[in-house]
Order: sequence, then structure tokens, then C-alpha cells
Amino acid sequence: MKLERVPPRASRTHVHVLIDTPAGSANKYKLDEEYGLFRVSRRLPEGMIFPHNFGSIPGTRAADGDLLDVLVLGLAPAFPGCLVTARLVGVLQASQIESGKPVRNDRLIGVGETPVNRSAVRHISELPVRQLADIENFFRAYNAAQGREFSISGRSGPRAAEAALRRAIREFERGRSGD
Repeated sequence: MKLERVPPRASRTHVHVLIDTPAGSANKYKLDEEYGLFRVSRRLPEGMIFPHNFGSIPGTRAADGDLLDVLVLGLAPAFPGCLVTARLVGVLQASQIESGKPVRNDRLIGVGETPVNRSAVRHISELPVRQLADIENFFRAYNAAQGREFSISGRSGPRAAEAALRRAIREFERGRSGD
């Protein structure tokens, strides 16, 4: 897999998202960068599944040191390693406690799109209130099951998501130039 060749942006308005965990999965997958393959990183507690496709944007580095996370709505379950195109509609501003310290760990929200399948959703505020509450509850429960405290401090729209993306791209580039 040539992940380093995949740019973060698919276009001016869309990003590339490498799906690691498909919607409906009770397994959390993670890219094993040494082998270029996906491996099962954990099994979720009984009855818990990922509500939507979950992945990350190549060529980024988030505040937690990982690739920038994105929950992709509007697509049928994909598969680990599937590259999808998404339009960012917002961000859940979040942090988690790691080694006794808060670490910023935002979750971008995107809608999957193809040239023939467009989403009418343009802003996180257009999503049903119940859907957003369910997504937030999933992330809290998912982290609690791993012994981490995860708190969401706010929701913001596509401008904030784009700002987070730009920061993560700069951080990735800064890390590469230091190699």
C-alpha cells in the first residue's frame, strides 16, 4: 500500500478518507504501517458497533499524533483500506485523558460522495439532533470501554473542520521535514 502517495485532498472541496473500520463493525481495525495491512486492534464490547464508516485522512497529523480521524456518513459499509471521497460538514471538538493529561482528539464529520452520489448535507447542524447525540454517545462509550475519559466540548461546521484539516496537514509536513 502506498499510503504516502495519497494526498489529503481529493479536490478543493473534498478529502480522501482511508477507511479503517466499516459501518456496522464490532471490530476496530488499524493500519499496520510496517506491513501495509490492516489488523484487528480491538473488539468492541458486546452489542457495540461502529455507527458509520470510520477512517482517517492521509498526509495529516492530529494533536494526538495519529492521522486526523473522520466519521463518514451517507455510505453503505465500506471495508478496511477502502479510499473514499468525503466533504467535511463539521467537527466534534473533543479531548481524552491519556496518562493523566487531556489530549485534543477531535472527530471530523464528513459525508461520503461520488461523482454520481451527492449529499444534500452541507453543515453539521443539518444532521438530525438524535443522530448527532447517538454519534457523540458512541464515541464516549467507545472510549470508556478502553478506560479513557472522552469529552466533547462543542460542535462546529465545515469552516472549523477545514481549519483542523489545515493544521493537521501543516503538522504532517513539519514532521516530514524533520526526518
